[in-house]
Amino acid sequence: MPESIYLEVEENANSEYMPLMLYESHADPVPISQVVLDEPGRDIGVYDVTGWSSEGDGTPCPAMYAPVSDSGQAVVHLVFGGDWGIRLKPSESSEDWDLASETQFGEPYLMLTDEGAVVLEG
Repeated sequence: MPESIYLEVEENANSEYMPLMLYESHADPVPISQVVLDEPGRDIGVYDVTGWSSEGDGTPCPAMYAPVSDSGQAVVHLVFGGDWGIRLKPSESSEDWDLASETQFGEPYLMLTDEGAVVLEG
């Protein structure tokens, strides 16, 4: 049985604060590096994703994915990262991960309703 996932993200230069949340996982988390986004205010397409850690005032770390229970949906697709959340950039971007980049953005986590939006490594 997969373990529950506890997430809390402190307010930081990458993302806003997210209080402690507990998710019932349906599978063990696996690393991912891309997602497909289709949300207001963002270009629709494939985005590279990394976890973001407070180490060194902000550094990449693994981004993880797991299907989890949600009260409004049977299952949603959770993408999460480090203690400072996750960071995303368009997949065609060749720039390094950087908090100062205007083409990148941070989020505490993503909850995706479409499993096809998660690009699994393999």
